Amino acid sequence: MESLRTETEHGVRHIVLSRPEAYNTITPTLRDELAQAIDSADADRDVRVILLRAEGPAFCAGYGLDWSTQAQSSESAAKENAAPRGGSAAWRPQAEGERGPRAWDSVADYRMMSGFVDTYMKLWYAKKPTIAAVQGWCIGGGTDMVLCADLIVAGEGARFGYPPSRVWGTPTTAMWVYRMGLEKAKRYLLTGDEISAATAAEMGMICEVVPDDALLERARALATRMAQVPTNQLVMLKLLCNQTAENMGLASSRLAGTLFDGIARHTQEGLDFVARAQEVGFREAVRERDGEPFEDYGSRKR
Repeated sequence: MESLRTETEHGVRHIVLSRPEAYNTITPTLRDELAQAIDSADADRDVRVILLRAEGPAFCAGYGLDWSTQAQSSESAAKENAAPRGGSAAWRPQAEGERGPRAWDSVADYRMMSGFVDTYMKLWYAKKPTIAAVQGWCIGGGTDMVLCADLIVAGEGARFGYPPSRVWGTPTTAMWVYRMGLEKAKRYLLTGDEISAATAAEMGMICEVVPDDALLERARALATRMAQVPTNQLVMLKLLCNQTAENMGLASSRLAGTLFDGIARHTQEGLDFVARAQEVGFREAVRERDGEPFEDYGSRKR
């Protein structure tokens, strides 16, 4: 595996994101390897608890904007090259068997994003309990992933948030309301503001906060303690708790979140963001988005 590694001890399967130099950003490879790792752990009779953690200064800094903005830029370029010049050519439908660029396909986009969402939701739908240990940044798509875990333990220096809500995205797994309540979810999604670990714990977004240097020890101890309970008990209790969110409409919220994410990436503002990323680089485009007037996510004025 290129993006993660696994290890097992005392009935706990550790899935460790292992691209610290890239802040464990999400790629198609990570999606596929994480899905495989969760399925393998859930099927292993010697595993009772799944612990997701990460190497390096950040748990997950969201989607890799290098490949994702490039993919959308290529899509836009294909449409531009296919458009009639000067307005003189009449529009006509694509003939049967004709090959060539097409307009943005919302259904194709939904299918593509569902591949990522289905992987994150494996943490939720795994029969066995899942715990996430979070350090540093956990933002954007990283929250789509981690909020699907049953329990989240964070180091005191951890920071959460969904800055793409300012432009170019919506939460696909739509877990925010279920984790923190309606009003707090609106408060942070409608601004995209970052959330400290202490604030996240106070409003119930995560389970608890510990000193950064005690994070691994605490997460391992919690997972090991949980692994002393028989697997059948763990499975039944997790299923019982999850049914509350399911009965509140989690599946329909997830559907809307995934569809809206595709739409948000193809609004004029979303297209402008991608064009700017291609012009100045995605890091600078993100700095411009978050630096003024928000001045957060490491984009504060020097």
